[in-house]
Amino acid sequence: MINYEAIKPILFKLQAETAHHLAECVLKFPNICQILFNPILKSHFIADDILSQKIFQRDFLNPIGLAAGFDKNATMIRGTQILGFGFSEIGTVTPKAQLGNPKPRMFRHIEEEAIQNAMGFNNDGAYSVIKRLKNRFPFTTPIGINIGKNKITPEKEAINDYIHLIKAFDGLGDYFVINISSPNTPGLRDLQNEEFISTLFSEAKALTKMPILLKIAPDMSIEDAVSLSIMAVEKGADGIIATNTSTDYSLVKNPQDIGGISGAVLKEKSFKIFEAIAKELFGKTTLISVGGIDSAQEAYKRIKAGASLVQILSGLVFHGPDMIMNLNKELIELLKADGYDNITQAIGVERGTHANS
Repeated sequence: MINYEAIKPILFKLQAETAHHLAECVLKFPNICQILFNPILKSHFIADDILSQKIFQRDFLNPIGLAAGFDKNATMIRGTQILGFGFSEIGTVTPKAQLGNPKPRMFRHIEEEAIQNAMGFNNDGAYSVIKRLKNRFPFTTPIGINIGKNKITPEKEAINDYIHLIKAFDGLGDYFVINISSPNTPGLRDLQNEEFISTLFSEAKALTKMPILLKIAPDMSIEDAVSLSIMAVEKGADGIIATNTSTDYSLVKNPQDIGGISGAVLKEKSFKIFEAIAKELFGKTTLISVGGIDSAQEAYKRIKAGASLVQILSGLVFHGPDMIMNLNKELIELLKADGYDNITQAIGVERGTHANS
């Protein structure tokens, strides 16, 4: 697409959030005139039968998705498809628009290929995002809607925000993600408890036929993460996404004292949590792995451990817009080298079986 290595030093001279806004401006252009971008779509979107699978009654043409946090306001849906993502997750969206935390609130750790962000669910609010989704509907690739509570909403009333959002967005995406694992909204991670999860899923499942997934933090103990995930599935969760960003600031040499860390340094921490959850829940629910995935080999490792899908975010910053195309091409070669005809044959082989196609 472009010589990203040539322009990366220039981009890295900009503040991280400024560079993100610049990328957003570029990725909004396909909304205006997609035909100009069709050659890039043709070269970068990999839709090989070996990568295709049906999940949530939708065709996922490749398993590499965009994690929430990049396209917060559903302004880049067409642009992210052109980058090659097989699905994308918008948000996190809150009922009311909010500015998020004070700036600066996004930082690069270049040597470690990590991002630290304390954005605080900055978004345009449900009303504006709903209008954009309606303008883009129906989508050519699956879209997840990541939802969270407003900062000003008291913890005891948090469930009302999630219920409101599920009602408001019902039918406008392919799945919901309950985000109670971001470290950037005060008290949010306190909602990672059995009482809240049980009540939320009991109420939410009565309101929508859309699948609802739970996204968990990487900073829980493995025992707590597994226990909470099992309970969520028992209460109706249609899948688990592991993991969100980490507040383990020892992962980088010169951390800020705010926000959550993502990127390559999260690889081991995220995989340990995911693998433990997969040992208990593979074959019982849909599992999505995110955190530190920066190569086809790492994506394949997560797939063989039980992930039907994987998500990328920080890797784009360090590897550029050709990353997703390259991951999918290399993943095809890995699958063929192991003798598989379709990705579903590889999902969960480390668990002693594989997912149903």
